[in-house]
Amino acid sequence: MRQQQETLTIETHGQSLVEFTADVVRIVQASGIQTGLGHVFCRHTSASLLIQENADPDVQRDLLAFFRRLVPDGDPLFIHRAEGPDDMAAHVKAALTQTTLTIPISNGRMMLGTWQGIYLFEHRTRPHTRQVVVHIAGAD
Repeated sequence: MRQQQETLTIETHGQSLVEFTADVVRIVQASGIQTGLGHVFCRHTSASLLIQENADPDVQRDLLAFFRRLVPDGDPLFIHRAEGPDDMAAHVKAALTQTTLTIPISNGRMMLGTWQGIYLFEHRTRPHTRQVVVHIAGAD
């Protein structure tokens, strides 16, 4: 079994979905692995990962709107506000989504569907620098 690992740095501009599918595709191709798994891990507690539609930007806008309504910044329910009114809301949003993704690899390509993209879901209102670890394991 062969393995390859790389840490990506992703700059965000506040609450948004940042697609980084092309970066993961590049890592998979560089690995030379034909059959295996790609594992993607977000190293943060106030951001998360999604596989989501990448064809219509309205999908990303609607997801942001839904999560803002579901878990509003500054909700008086929350005590933890060490870094501002969006702090605990960001942690809840990350808990409701996921910090890891696993994607099968076949014939040297990720088995994503036609309209699927890999996104970092930034839950904080201010820009952040995020790290995502991509680990590829499999056989040539």
